[in-house]
Parts: sequence; structure tokens; C-alpha cells
Amino acid sequence: MAGNTFGKAFCITTWGESHGPALGVVIDGCPPRLELHEQHIQSALDKRRPGKGGPVETSRKEPDKVQILSGTFEGLTTGTPISLLIWNKDARSKSYDHLRDLFRPGHGDYTYLKRYGIRDHRGGGRSSGRETAARVAAGAVAQLVLNLLDIRVEAYTVSMAGVDAKGRDLTEIYNNRLFCPDSEAAEKMEKAALEARSQGDSVGGIVEVQAMNVPAGLGDPVFDKLDAEIAKALMSVGAVKAVEIGSGIGAAYSRGSRNNDPISPEGFVSNNAGGILAGISNGEPIVARAAVKPIPSISMEQDTITTKGEPCKLKVGGRHDASAIPRIVPVLKAMMQLVLADHLLRRFQIEITDHHSIIRDRLNGKLI
Repeated sequence: MAGNTFGKAFCITTWGESHGPALGVVIDGCPPRLELHEQHIQSALDKRRPGKGGPVETSRKEPDKVQILSGTFEGLTTGTPISLLIWNKDARSKSYDHLRDLFRPGHGDYTYLKRYGIRDHRGGGRSSGRETAARVAAGAVAQLVLNLLDIRVEAYTVSMAGVDAKGRDLTEIYNNRLFCPDSEAAEKMEKAALEARSQGDSVGGIVEVQAMNVPAGLGDPVFDKLDAEIAKALMSVGAVKAVEIGSGIGAAYSRGSRNNDPISPEGFVSNNAGGILAGISNGEPIVARAAVKPIPSISMEQDTITTKGEPCKLKVGGRHDASAIPRIVPVLKAMMQLVLADHLLRRFQIEITDHHSIIRDRLNGKLI
């Protein structure tokens, strides 16, 4: 396996490069008879696509219009592989000609060349954030599976450019460009990011992903723990450098008496576990946070070397985001959707009839 495939029961394989003619994804394992139209996927892609006009975003304008090539008939999934295609429309490969023989600091140029002996210098090729459009498209399909159990996933910015969101009003996240649950903090984040961009620099941040109404019992021991799978999924996104579940790193500074979640007849009293115990969901909201590094493409001068090992100076310039946030937010949401859909199908057998869905426990046939 070459690392382009994710999932077991709900399996996706993404393909394509930043400056190739197109990119896309093949989804295998989606149950039949789910209603699927291009607009359902398009609405998710529109939240990630570049060129929407935000002041911290790239000026590259991509419509990211999705086409369903296979796996549906008369608006319903057929149970066969679903192939989704997204054309690249605004790639300007000549802008990268000066990088053909240079390694950009913070990018995968050096490591891709060491791994494969060849690299695509045009926007990073396969290592570009452009690849994540395919993940968002697949996540929209995964949500169809989650809808059967009314599982809802939201992702939102809780920190950016050193500014932290104090509030967690999830009704606010689609009312500002940064998908931030605190409108006042969003304004400060954007201002700080613009200040960094004016200096030729970039900023990072933290995105929280929350899944609600997840049933208890999802996750497999020992190496397929649900939190391990979520961490892998989020870490597979290029700009992510750390992942926390629940209280996360704070647990290392706490005590068992404070970090344990007391259990009452009504359920768990707190949620330091982030909805997962022993790698299996406990019925509480699943909460994960991803630390996102600053965009490495900056116009400030940096030290680097040529492909021949000669030292030189580099200013990247070009059309780049000042931060991976906000466009990474829908990507991280999609990765959570993919993990949960995969584990739902591992745990439950789902049948769709003309009138309703039947969900059976794979272990004992019990209906839920």
C-alpha cells in the first residue's frame, strides 16, 4: 500500500496533484440506496475551496465543481465504488519554475525527493493542500452514513495567530470567515493574521472537531482504537503537527481525581475523556483538537539549498494563504466523518429499504 488509501469498511483512495489536470477520490464500501447528489458534496467543497475572497486566503480561484462518475443510479448509491472528479481550473505552473532546483523550507520538497527520487515542484504536487479537496468530497458522502444515526460533526477554529476563542457558540461558526465559535475572537484572529501577512509571514492555530450523538461501542482494540484512528486521520492532513483527544496534554498535568469522569445513573458527569475510553466510544461527544502549523510559503527571505546542495536564499511569494485556517477546518471535519463512518460500518450492518433504514449490531443481530 502506498499510503493513498484510508479506512477498512468505508474505504477511500484519493488521487491527483495540485497542478495536474484534475484530482479526485474513489469511495468503496458506501451502503446502497442512500440519496446522493452532486450538490450535497458541492456544499461541503464550497467551504474549503480557494479564492472565496477572504483576506488571509490565496487568490487562486478554483470552482472545485464535483462530478459523480460512478456508484449512483437515479440519485441513489448502488453499493459499488463511487468515483468523484474535481477539475483544476486555475493552476499557474510557470509561477513555480524558479523552484525546480530549490527546496522550500517547511515543505515536502526535500523529503519527497529522498523518498521517490523525483518530485513535482509545481505547487508541491501530491503533498499540496490541494489534495484535501478530495477528502472533503469523501467526507460529504461519509456523512450520509452518519445521518442514519443522526450523528453530527462540527469543526471550528479555537485559536489562531495567538488569539484564543473564549466562547463555544457553535451557531456562530458559519457567521464568520474563520469558522470561529466566538465572533469577537474571530475579528482579532483575522487582524493578527493580516498583520503577519503584511510582514511577509504566516500564522498557525488550533481547530477543534466535535462529533455529537455518537453511540457507545465504536472502536476496536488494540491498534484500531477509535482515538488512535482519529489521531491518525487528523495527523494525515499536511499542516497538522499535534492532536489532542478530550483533556489531551492537560491530562499530563492533572490528577486522576480530577481527570476521571464520574459516572451517574444519568451518564457521565464530565467529558475529560473526549467521548472515548479504552479506545471505544462511550456515548459522550467526541472532542479532538488539531494544532496547525503556519503556512511555510512566505515572502520573507529564508535560507535553503539547491538540489545540488548549494546554499542560497529564497523568497517564495506567489498565491498563498496566510494560514491553513480557515480552509483546513472543513478538511478536519471530513476526516472525523470518514473515521466514524468507517467504524459504524465495522460495528453495524446497515440495510436501506424504501421506507426506512435497518441498523443491526454485527455481533448479535440486535436492532438499534
